[in-house]
Amino acid sequence: MSTVTEKIDAKLVKELREKSGAPMGDCLKALQESRGNMEEAFVILRKRGMASAQKKASRTTNEGAVGQYIHAGGKIGVLVEVNCESDFVARTEDFQELLKDIAMHIAATDPRYIRKEDVTAEDLEREKEIYRAQTAAMGKSANVVEKIVEGKMGKFYEEVCLLEQPFIKEQSLTIKDLIASKVGKLGENITVRRFARFKVGDPNWTVAQTKAAEETSAAE
Repeated sequence: MSTVTEKIDAKLVKELREKSGAPMGDCLKALQESRGNMEEAFVILRKRGMASAQKKASRTTNEGAVGQYIHAGGKIGVLVEVNCESDFVARTEDFQELLKDIAMHIAATDPRYIRKEDVTAEDLEREKEIYRAQTAAMGKSANVVEKIVEGKMGKFYEEVCLLEQPFIKEQSLTIKDLIASKVGKLGENITVRRFARFKVGDPNWTVAQTKAAEETSAAE
């Protein structure tokens, strides 16, 4: 008797595994549900990863590791601290791969913040004022201006917040999605605590940490 499982080519499962980072069993199930459609299966895995990450988001992450990435012949350097729940997970190949990918991404994109919640009130208001002025100059009403401004803020967050940025190695994924996929696979909450990015000859450098990390440092 023919089954759905027999119709899924092992090459498809392997391809989805390489693309998503999810376990082989989860990739097979997703392909079964999507009847072999790779893109739909990928969406299914992303949704499950996000759901798993949301369930674990409140769990404490006191372990982890510091990763580094040096780019362009030593001209750009990044240090990033990524946290998880146990030292065992921190030492896994999957976690170390995530650590390297995030450090490399920061080197390439130079984000200013980690999360949307970390953007300062001053930066938010300055950007909104710029968008308001641009939109008002087009003769739009006040209500329309505010709606357009809110819509533009999504692009602003994507430009300056690490978790909202499309992953440089896979543009269909944000860094938040990338982390969620590892949470789903490793079974632990994973968070980015802080990072620093330096560029030779640039008088400015980027140092960012979550508000939670700032509060912890202040308490200590």
